[in-house]
Order: sequence, then structure tokens, then C-alpha cells
Amino acid sequence: MTLTSPSPASTPTRTQRLRAATEVAHRRLDDAVMAIDPFGDRTRYARLLAIHRDFHTLVAPLYAAPSLAALIPDLAERARLSAVEQDAADLHVTLAPPPPPRFAADTAPDRGTALGWLYVAEGSSLGAAILLKAAMTLGLGPSYGARHLAGHAEGRARHWRSFTAAADSVALSADEEERAVAGAREAFDTVAALVRRDAA
Repeated sequence: MTLTSPSPASTPTRTQRLRAATEVAHRRLDDAVMAIDPFGDRTRYARLLAIHRDFHTLVAPLYAAPSLAALIPDLAERARLSAVEQDAADLHVTLAPPPPPRFAADTAPDRGTALGWLYVAEGSSLGAAILLKAAMTLGLGPSYGARHLAGHAEGRARHWRSFTAAADSVALSADEEERAVAGAREAFDTVAALVRRDAA
């Protein structure tokens, strides 16, 4: 009788490791967002817009960074800051001055830290399907007031998979891998801080 050795467990991809490493921070953020009842009415939704505008301002330089575009070819078209700003204009929401970007526009970002932040930013687009349905109860949608929550034409799941495939294929050193995890955690914690700020 021939015995077949069990196949070794597959090694988690980078984005799978980031998901595991940020599970607690992600859940904490989700709870904080739901606590402010962002879809209770349009006034509450405007607070969510302010949070999203500030987060996308922080990460905007990453989407324009040539060094990252070489790693993720469609990165620039994934940026959602302008869509958030248009949503605010649709609803005549006056936003406070944004925070300074987390990353310098004229300096190539650290790849590990950048990938961690982009993991959170792109993951939020995947999860926005639920938020869009809630926004529609307020009379908003992909062409008015909730553009930044709309899915990509090719589908959210496929768009996410193309990002993770690119992000997972980037060769990083052990130190850069650690900075990717730290960057993702920092991104989640930063958004949570923005939520707490607007909840005060």
C-alpha cells in the first residue's frame, strides 16, 4: 500500500497576513462607525463624508506616486478623493480643512508602509457595497451623493483581486513586511480616531 504524504499548508499571501494582523483593529473600526449611526439621516451621513474625505486626503499621494504605479499599474484610477469631494458638493456639505497628507507628494513612500495603507484603502472599497445600500435609503447613489461608495465597473470582487494580486507579488524585505503590517494597523487606527473626533 502506498501512503501519500499530506500536502504542506499553503503559505498565506501578504494580504492574507495583513487581514489576520489587523482583524481586531478592523472590527474596532467597524463598531466605531456603526456607533455614530452614519445613515440615520443626511446630516449624519455628512459626518461620514468628512471622515472619508480626510482619510482619502491622507492617502492621496500614494495613488499618484510613480514608484507605486510601477507596482500596481491601475493605482491612479483607484483614487477616490475627488469622488468624496463631489459627493459633498452634491449635498452642499461644507467640509472643514483637511489634515495634511500622511505621505509627502514629492517623496517616494516606503513600500512596506504604503502597501499597508493601500490595503486598508482598497479594502474599504470592497466593503463599501454594504454602505452603498444603506446610503440608498437616504436617496443617494453612485451618481449622486455616494459616488465614492460605488463599485468598479468590472465588479468589486474582481477589482479587489487584481489589487491583491499586484500587492502580493511585490518583493519586500522582512523589515518592509513588518512595516506593511504597522502601516495597515496605523491606517485603521487613524480612521478610528477620525470617527471618534466627529463623534465628540
